[in-house]
Amino acid sequence: MGIIKKLASQTAIYGLSSIFGRFLNYLLVPLYTYHFSAAEYGVVSEFYAYAGFFAVLLVFGFETGYFRFRDKNDPQRDSAYATALWFVLGVNLCFLLLIQLVQTPLSDALHYAHHPEYVQWFAIILGLDAIASIPFARLRAENKAFRFAGIKIVEIGVTVGLSLFFIAYCPPLYAKNEQIWFAPIYDPHIGLGYVFIANLAASGVKFVLLTPQLKGLLWGFDKALFLSMLRYSLPMVVIGFAGIINEMLDRALLKYLLPHDPLTNMRMLGIYSACYKLSILMSLFIQAFRYAAEPFFFAYADKSDARQVYADVMKYFVIFCMAIFLLVTLYIDFFQYFIGREFRAGLGVTPILLLANLFLGIYVNLSIWYKLTDRTLMGAFVSLGGALITIGLNLWWIPLYGYVGSAWATLACYAAMALVSYLLGRKYYPVAYDLKRILFYIVFGLGLYFAREPLSTNTAALPSWLIAALLMLSYLSAAALLERRRRIAIQ
Repeated sequence: MGIIKKLASQTAIYGLSSIFGRFLNYLLVPLYTYHFSAAEYGVVSEFYAYAGFFAVLLVFGFETGYFRFRDKNDPQRDSAYATALWFVLGVNLCFLLLIQLVQTPLSDALHYAHHPEYVQWFAIILGLDAIASIPFARLRAENKAFRFAGIKIVEIGVTVGLSLFFIAYCPPLYAKNEQIWFAPIYDPHIGLGYVFIANLAASGVKFVLLTPQLKGLLWGFDKALFLSMLRYSLPMVVIGFAGIINEMLDRALLKYLLPHDPLTNMRMLGIYSACYKLSILMSLFIQAFRYAAEPFFFAYADKSDARQVYADVMKYFVIFCMAIFLLVTLYIDFFQYFIGREFRAGLGVTPILLLANLFLGIYVNLSIWYKLTDRTLMGAFVSLGGALITIGLNLWWIPLYGYVGSAWATLACYAAMALVSYLLGRKYYPVAYDLKRILFYIVFGLGLYFAREPLSTNTAALPSWLIAALLMLSYLSAAALLERRRRIAIQ
C-alpha cells in the first residue's frame, strides 16, 4: 500500500493544482454560456476541437519518448531531454511559418474569412503549448510536482482573469462611457476574440515561467538518440492522434453532419460542448492520474511486485471514478447551473460522457502493456481501431440522433478500446486485475444512478438532495467496507 499511497500523493498534488486551476477555468463555462449565444460558443468549441489534433502532431510523441529514454543517472545533462526539446522547437517554428503563409485561404476554408486573426492567434497558442510540453515532462519525471502545479495555476489564473476582464467587466462599462481608463486596450468589436486573446496571453506567461528549463538546449542534439526516440515515439503520434479523434472529432463533425441549417448546427454544437464540460471532474482526475502515473509506471516496472501494484492501482482508480460519476449525476440539479439556461437542453448526454471517460481512464491504466514492452506500434493499432469506431458511429448516428449519437459513439469507442487493450495485455504483459471487484463497483454505481429517479418519484416527501446523499453514502460505505475486509484478509 505504501507505493500506492505515494502514487496517490503525486496524483493529489497534480490533481489539487488541476482542480484548483480547472475550477478557475470552470468559471469560464458559465461566463461564456451566460455571455455568448450557443452558436458563438460553438465557434470556441470548434477551435478547441482542432487544437486537440494539432497538440498531438506538434509534439510528435516525444513527451512519452523522453520518459522512455531519459538519463536517470545524469539528469542534469540529459541528452534525451535536449534532443526532444530541439526537435519539438524546430517542428513548431516550421508550423508557425506555414500558418503565416496559408492564414487567409485557411480562414476561408473554415468559414471564418471575417476573422483570420482567430487562426493566427490559435496557431501561436498551439506552438507555445507544444514547446512547453517537453519542459513540463521533465518536471514530472523529476517529481517536481509543486513547480509543475504552480506554473499551471498561474497559466489558468491569467486565462480566467483576462477573460473576466474583457468579457464580463469591460463591455457594460464601455457601453455607458467610452472615455474609460481601459479604452486604449479594449475594442468591443473583438467580442468573442477575447477568448483567444486571454488564452494566448496565458500561454505566453507560461512559456516565460518555463524558460529556466530551456537551458537544456545547450546540451546539444544527439542524432543517434533522436532516431531511437523517433522510432519509439512515432507510434505514440498515431495513438495520440487517434485519441484526439475519439475525444474531439464529434465536436468537429457536428457542425457539418447535423441535419439543420448552419446557425442551428452551431447552436447544437455549443449545447453539446457545454454539457460535455459537466464531465470535467472525471476528466480532471484522469488528467491528474496521467501526470503522476506515466512516470510512475516506467520507474516501478523493474520491481518484483510491479504487476500486483498495477492491479491495485486499477481497482482504486475505478472506485474513485465511479464516486465522481455518482457525484455529478446524482447532483445534476446543482451542476446544471454552471451552464446557461439555453444549454441545459443537452443535460441527458452528461451521464453517457462521464461513463465514457471512466472507460478512457481504464484504458489509460491498461496501456502499460505496450508502453513497458516497447510495443507502441501495437498500441497504435488499438487506438486506430477506436478512431475508426468513432468516425463510423459519428457518421452514422449524428444525422439520426444528433449530439446524443456523438455521446454514445464516444462511450462505445472507449469501452471497445479498454476491452481490446485488456485482452492484448493478458498476452504481452499479464496483470492479475481484480475483475470481479472492478465490475461490481461499476454495476453497483450504475444501479444507484438508475435508482435515483424512481426513488425521487416514490418518496416525494424527501428532498432530492437527501436521496442523492443517501445513494452516495451507500456507494462510499460499500467500497470502504469491502476494501477494509480485503486488507484484513491479506494481513
